[in-house]
Amino acid sequence: MSQTPVEAPRPTASADEGLSLVERRKVALRFDIACAAVRLFTTRGVTATTVEQIAQAVGISARTLWRHFPSKESCALPLLTAGLDFMVDRLHHWPAETSLLDFFADTCRRGDLPSATPVILDLIRMTSTEPALRAVWLQAHDDALPVLGSLLARRSGAGPGDLAVIVHAATLNGALRAAVEDFARRYAGRSDAGDAELGACLDEALRAASEGLPY
Repeated sequence: MSQTPVEAPRPTASADEGLSLVERRKVALRFDIACAAVRLFTTRGVTATTVEQIAQAVGISARTLWRHFPSKESCALPLLTAGLDFMVDRLHHWPAETSLLDFFADTCRRGDLPSATPVILDLIRMTSTEPALRAVWLQAHDDALPVLGSLLARRSGAGPGDLAVIVHAATLNGALRAAVEDFARRYAGRSDAGDAELGACLDEALRAASEGLPY
């Protein structure tokens, strides 16, 4: 098993905007639980890790942990959604005169991408071999669909329930997921891989999505 230390990006300041002190503490605790869970998953394996061990690593009771997550695998959710949340947040700043591909290309050129830390990449690779983690990963993207749909609907002037908007949101969602999975797989063990490589995977996935179904 990998023993990569857990060094993951903390929640951004923008993510905390509008939150009360209690809510910010809750977000921070959930993030600490996620880091502890992934550390145990990568050193002991998912099956051998218990909720009690995760709680002990954070310094809380198992009962407290259960109030935040319904399963031990779901403890990884804050790390699995970090990159997706970042990209959704970026889309809120998508200029009206800029195409989606150009917007993401500019984001990549400026290096304005979520930090692809080793722990997150290890976790994403684990989603391909751990069915329960895979379910959490896919659920995270499924939960993002309405948000993406709302953004695209406002952009096009259509309703969020419009079939075309739903399809486009699903396409964008799938491209983002495929790009991150490809990056995690392609650059496993490559500590030198960073924004340029992640940006290339993202650009390739979005261009493939923009081509539609050429079959």
